[in-house]
Amino acid sequence: MKSIVLFASGSGSNVENIFHYFQTNTEVSISCVLSNKRDAKVFERCNRLNINALYFNKHSFYNSDCVLNVLKSLSPDLIVLAGFLWKIPDNLINSYPNKIINIHPALLPKYGGKGMYGMHVHESVKANNESETGITIHYVNENYDEGAIIKQAKVALNPNDTPEMIAEKVHHLEYEHFPKVIEQVLMGE
Repeated sequence: MKSIVLFASGSGSNVENIFHYFQTNTEVSISCVLSNKRDAKVFERCNRLNINALYFNKHSFYNSDCVLNVLKSLSPDLIVLAGFLWKIPDNLINSYPNKIINIHPALLPKYGGKGMYGMHVHESVKANNESETGITIHYVNENYDEGAIIKQAKVALNPNDTPEMIAEKVHHLEYEHFPKVIEQVLMGE
């Protein structure tokens, strides 16, 4: 049995999508969802879906081994950032080399880096009149959005697309591709 730990900061729509994708897979389980926001909607989803979920604060993430010790107790085969906004500290990266993956709502290296998440990305894509955008699923290293790319998926944009319309197109790509890539990475494909 392969075990996944998910990190999320927001509503948890990707967490729920990943849960449903693996729900009938007897070889993969989601052992826990960790969140840095006490009031994140992901907790409501986890409660409804019967997924273990834990909150942690900035101190326990950056200034102690608290989160690392939780991860060690869970023994994940893969750590998945599903809408998680904090930079991963070195102690986690060093403990789980090439075992932490992230999804970014743009075609990296464009529109990556600190502060480039969610609508900030889609507004920048619109402001630059891009003809396409997409998602990048990548390994996490010590720099924001600079880890090795696992997969990119693109979608065409129309000049009249609003940032909200762009976000919707990107969400469709996330829901379609992220669980499949997680499965491929877990199974070593």
